[in-house]
Amino acid sequence: MKIGFQGEPGAYSEEAARSYFNEDIETCGYALSEQVFNALLKKEVAMALLPVENSIVGNVSVNMDLIYSEGVFAIGEMYLPIHHHLMAMPGVKISDIKKAYSHPIALAQCRDFLIKNDIEAVTDYDTAGSCKKLSNRYARDEAAIGSKLCAKTYGLEILSEDIQKVTTNITRFLLLTREEDIPEGMVQSKTSIAFTAHHQPGALLDCLQIFKKYDINMTKLESRPMAENPFDYIFFVDFQGGLRDSKTIECLKELNRDAHHVKVLGSYPEGVKPHGLGLKA
Repeated sequence: MKIGFQGEPGAYSEEAARSYFNEDIETCGYALSEQVFNALLKKEVAMALLPVENSIVGNVSVNMDLIYSEGVFAIGEMYLPIHHHLMAMPGVKISDIKKAYSHPIALAQCRDFLIKNDIEAVTDYDTAGSCKKLSNRYARDEAAIGSKLCAKTYGLEILSEDIQKVTTNITRFLLLTREEDIPEGMVQSKTSIAFTAHHQPGALLDCLQIFKKYDINMTKLESRPMAENPFDYIFFVDFQGGLRDSKTIECLKELNRDAHHVKVLGSYPEGVKPHGLGLKA
């Protein structure tokens, strides 16, 4: 089974896909999220796994916008703890390293470690991409920051593990399929929807009160601007409950009367959040 993801081989998204499916899959990486969606809709891949939220940097807006606009449906959710590792060519020592390459967010999260070791941070387009290019350059005074899967993929040696300052770095992923390929009878304990509210006082509050009325717990509320309608907003909501639950059915019926363009983005088993993570001294 082919699973599409965004990034180079060894990316955290590929690590998430292999973790979700216990590695019994074929992964296909694409440079852009748009290309992942295109591959899914053209049936080049069976499903796609994409990040939608990170505990430090927030939402992955491009992917949420694509999920809203394309004919896909979320059937799974997972949380991946992100561990940044410093890696180099085999035999290289940390004292040899002058520069470290990675995605700017990863570099920022590892800033204290790099300063402590007098290593210059150099921005690259992608964590896995920086590891791939380092392997091709065969540089002995350079390093890259990425996942353990990157080290395995590109024949690099990990010099130091978990070099990020904050260990509570978790990315949430959604598993997507085509709307016509939604499995029957699957467990649904969490649902994602999007809607727009009327332009009148208290319109959003009225919509949110519906969830309270039916005793439905919202786990996320986010607003996103609509590019085609300047200064209009889409509201994304995640809540506990499946589409077949009676409370959900009645809630969405009422929401459709009080809101515009209610769209169900997915309904899936609720993912298990990692526990026991804390700040690193």
